[in-house]
Amino acid sequence: MPELSKMKKPDVKVVLLGDMNVGKTSLLHRYMERKFKDTISTVGGAFFLKQWGPYNISIWDTAGREQFHGLGSMYCRGAAAVILTYDVTNWQSLAELEERFLSLTDTANHDCIYAIVGNKADLTDPKAQQMTLDSPVTSEKPTEKESTEPQVPPACPTPPASPTSLSGVTLHKQVPAEEALALYARILRYKGLDEKSSLPAEKMCFETSAKTGYNVDTLFETLFDLVLPSILRKRNENQESPTVDLEECRGSNKRAKSHCC
Repeated sequence: MPELSKMKKPDVKVVLLGDMNVGKTSLLHRYMERKFKDTISTVGGAFFLKQWGPYNISIWDTAGREQFHGLGSMYCRGAAAVILTYDVTNWQSLAELEERFLSLTDTANHDCIYAIVGNKADLTDPKAQQMTLDSPVTSEKPTEKESTEPQVPPACPTPPASPTSLSGVTLHKQVPAEEALALYARILRYKGLDEKSSLPAEKMCFETSAKTGYNVDTLFETLFDLVLPSILRKRNENQESPTVDLEECRGSNKRAKSHCC
């Protein structure tokens, strides 16, 4: 790990939330390292620092296990964007976003941007099964295994009538795109945001495949473009209220002492 004094300071924070085994870590590896990894469950949290033009964006991966649930609000503190991730073949993973993870975002910025991401699309969608040209597949580690108003979407998506079935390498899709769109609308209501003046659900709901790279770049780069105003505002605030660089102060003190009689 580089020395703290030499690490670049992030301009903004993006956080991934979601149940275990939905592929949050694999999405990050696919985007940052251009390859797929079977990974073990994340313990606590980890982050990557992404250079986006002249800006530095920290992308935080969080644990989906119940025992680490309390850490989520800490990782979300000050976040400019949150990626709520589910598995398109697992209806419960979408329900968990609303039941367990949405409240963790209360510590995020008041203007935080929310994306709903259904991963593992390659298991259900033929167009997501084609590999991206610059994204080889590698396997380095084994996987560890109500509102009553009529215009408001139901508080929880309705599970499919039939259970998931295995047919070759293709699984039954348990989460239609419409359910993700409905969840996004409920998130806006939870945050007290006006749906008409907010980013449209069609732009903020994605289906991705960490395995093939399908839609992964689109997801992250869309968010990076959207958080740019937060970055610029933060930089302006820092210019108006500059902070003291402790390392520079220590160096100045040393130089002053060396010139004393």
